[in-house]
Amino acid sequence: MTSITIGQAVTDFEISATGDKTIHLSDYVGKTVVLYFYPKDSTPGCTLEGQAFRDANEEFTSLNTVIFGVSRDSLRSHENFKTKQCFNFDLLSDTEEKLCTLFDVIKMKNMYGKEVRGIERSTFVIDTHGVLIKEWRKVKVKDHVAEVLGFIKNKLA
Repeated sequence: MTSITIGQAVTDFEISATGDKTIHLSDYVGKTVVLYFYPKDSTPGCTLEGQAFRDANEEFTSLNTVIFGVSRDSLRSHENFKTKQCFNFDLLSDTEEKLCTLFDVIKMKNMYGKEVRGIERSTFVIDTHGVLIKEWRKVKVKDHVAEVLGFIKNKLA
């Protein structure tokens, strides 16, 4: 599977999500989709990012936009994280790294002096026709959600 680039249609995918759901991208034609990839449930940066998306979700929804958080954590871990943080959007469990590979977010990272494979915090916007229209890589959590929201508002203006 090759990675996707801006301007390309995103291949339809099927992935397990919180709430005992299976998500297909094709089910969201007609909606803008935000996929944000994060390294690990219940870690400080990932919690702050999820809380920011949670707090802005009503505004995203009013713009016909759905949010999904994606990591390699298990559904059980996702359910706990979602419940504890009162997330009002679903988390996708990519244990087989299919979406991570499609969006090329697995990178070698330094952790405590060791090289490890991990998710590079990244966000992608897919338009109402299933085409990738924007990406942010090496995301810094502070103000990121406001930037994503601003992009979507400008796109609709």
